[in-house]
Amino acid sequence: MRLFECGTLVPGCQWHTRADQDAEVVRRAVEHLRTDHGEDIIRENMVENIKARIRDEAKPDAA
Repeated sequence: MRLFECGTLVPGCQWHTRADQDAEVVRRAVEHLRTDHGEDIIRENMVENIKARIRDEAKPDAA
């Protein structure tokens, strides 16, 4: 599972999303930036910044 935490891009934002594919994570993150942060134009460098912050979600240790 892939994870993006908006606070890594917009300090103080607690929003996050996870999905199997990076493309879906980016789609959700772009929608979040539009609706919650008022970004009307999402430039390519913003998409690249989102992609750079997507990471594998840590899996809890099995006991």
